[in-house]
Amino acid sequence: MTNIKKIPFRFDQVGSFLRPETLKEARENFLNQKISKKELQAVEDQAIIELIDQQVKNGLKAVTDGEFRRSWWHLDFLWGLNGVEQTTPEHGYQFNQVETRAASYQITDKVTFNPEHPFFEAFTFLKKHTPDGIIAKATIPSPTLLFNRKSDTFTYASYTDENVFIDDLAKAYHQTILKFYDLGCRYLQLDDTSWGMYTGFIENAKTPEEVQHWQQQCEAGVAVVNQLLQGLPEDLTITMHVCRGNYKSDWAIAGPYDHVAEYLAQLTIDGYFLEYDDDRSGGFEPLAQIYKNDPAKKVVLGLITSKFPELESKERLTKRITEASAYIPLENLCLSPQCGFASTEEGNHLTEEEQWAKVRLVVETAKQVWPDA
Repeated sequence: MTNIKKIPFRFDQVGSFLRPETLKEARENFLNQKISKKELQAVEDQAIIELIDQQVKNGLKAVTDGEFRRSWWHLDFLWGLNGVEQTTPEHGYQFNQVETRAASYQITDKVTFNPEHPFFEAFTFLKKHTPDGIIAKATIPSPTLLFNRKSDTFTYASYTDENVFIDDLAKAYHQTILKFYDLGCRYLQLDDTSWGMYTGFIENAKTPEEVQHWQQQCEAGVAVVNQLLQGLPEDLTITMHVCRGNYKSDWAIAGPYDHVAEYLAQLTIDGYFLEYDDDRSGGFEPLAQIYKNDPAKKVVLGLITSKFPELESKERLTKRITEASAYIPLENLCLSPQCGFASTEEGNHLTEEEQWAKVRLVVETAKQVWPDA
């Protein structure tokens, strides 16, 4: 019998939530030097305590801090690694219709584990305030976000050898995750936009050489992720959210999973959060590749959009879950929103109550589909 982990749960979540107005105001006041860092932290603390309570009240078994202490889903963590510095480029990230705020990073030194990374204190607070019987979930960006480097973000001369960089990056992440584990973390998610980009680039490639280039990037991504996962404790669940961009309800990437399924299937993680809220993601056929490679892995179907307030029908959701089960058994499937509700502090275009209605829809639908939900 295949040993499938309990986590991720039948109904789960990606991680980020809309920031309350009190927190937005406090962050603005801090940036304008009207309040101290300590005063900002007090507002963050209270907002996170209230968020944990809301997550539990709305039925979730795994809770996060909503990423309330971050501005970006990825950059705040990356800036906290040794060897990575914050920069402000001329332009932001270009999405389908909007351009984000301008913020980025440079790799200016050897990338190493930072034992004083602020995310550790943040997780300690989350764990302390998580009720008994509920799991505290940590979310951090995948190392492939740094691996997808451009020349202007990579100034450390010693990294002329790609393998040396991969080794350093994997080691830094491995030590970081072990620190989370020591703090009581048993559920950690890597958020990764790389695979969505790769599949989009391969889909639109004009030459075989372009396809080969992105396939090589896929191979390197598999190498760095699997390397950092080696030797982690058995009772630590690692999942990956394959994101396609989420900024003010806009998206960045389109393309079916077909082009990257064989690489995703090679990742030695426990589960995948895959976005399937619209036609940009293609069909469920690639799920067969994941199951074939490892029948113990779970796939969390992101069928409920976090971008817009309109509620999906339960009938439509259950139909799509049934369609997916033609390629991977129902026991390997779970349900969640397609992404977080606020991958950046701006958040998506819906209200907090509309956000919680989405969460309740996930929970209620899953309980209808899976007897063990």
